[in-house]
Amino acid sequence: MEKILVHGVSLECQRISGSAALAPIVFLHEGLGSVAMWRDFPAQVCAATGRAGIVYSRRGYGQSDPVPDVRGAGRLRADYMHHEAWQVLPALLAQCGVERPVLLGHSDGATIALLYASRFAPSACIAMAPHLFVEALSLRSIAAARTAYETTDLRSKLSRYHANVDCAFWQWNDVWLSEAFASFNIEQACQTIRCPLLGIQGHDDAYGTMAQLDALRSHFLDEKGLEAHKNPREQLLKLEQCGHSPHRDQPEKVTQAVTQFVQSLP
Repeated sequence: MEKILVHGVSLECQRISGSAALAPIVFLHEGLGSVAMWRDFPAQVCAATGRAGIVYSRRGYGQSDPVPDVRGAGRLRADYMHHEAWQVLPALLAQCGVERPVLLGHSDGATIALLYASRFAPSACIAMAPHLFVEALSLRSIAAARTAYETTDLRSKLSRYHANVDCAFWQWNDVWLSEAFASFNIEQACQTIRCPLLGIQGHDDAYGTMAQLDALRSHFLDEKGLEAHKNPREQLLKLEQCGHSPHRDQPEKVTQAVTQFVQSLP
């Protein structure tokens, strides 16, 4: 494990060895995730694909620097995922000497991956349970998570993965339940994505419906419903008996799909 300084912030980073001839896979975690919360999934994917990997914790998560006054002056803005995708991630990749990564994101991380791909040119993008827009289902589940954090042992469980667990939880929970975030929508940005894309969603996801994946697909079809020329290598995987974390609920199917997708890249 190492620390990388990005815009004056120390970020926890783990590197996984792999072929220097292939673009590395960069893993982007969920709203309450971190390097540790990925568990062994990145290592398994890198071993299956032969690629190197980079796993990092965003500011306020894992062992990365916390956000000062996270519920006050440091409260995240509604465009925090745009900032991560367009400012922080490019700087981190430059520090690591990576030009065209394969991005693999989960939940918030999937949205960040899509936003990065809308402006830059990664080798490919894998989006698990992405958020293209805000759904009532998502807000109900996030409000329920707030109640659980305040009344159950959820805080204790999350503290295993975050040096400052209150910072990790509240920066995510507060912004999602804020009035400003209600209009969050990246559908227009997705129209500019040109790289190969794999979208993955579980039918039992408590934080998002298949409307997210269907909206993503619509941006790669022309007005007649035919595959648009701008991204002929778009694939979608919809999983039965799978919740918000496909890599934990259906690890074999997800790893197989990711491996086949990555092996098809030039």
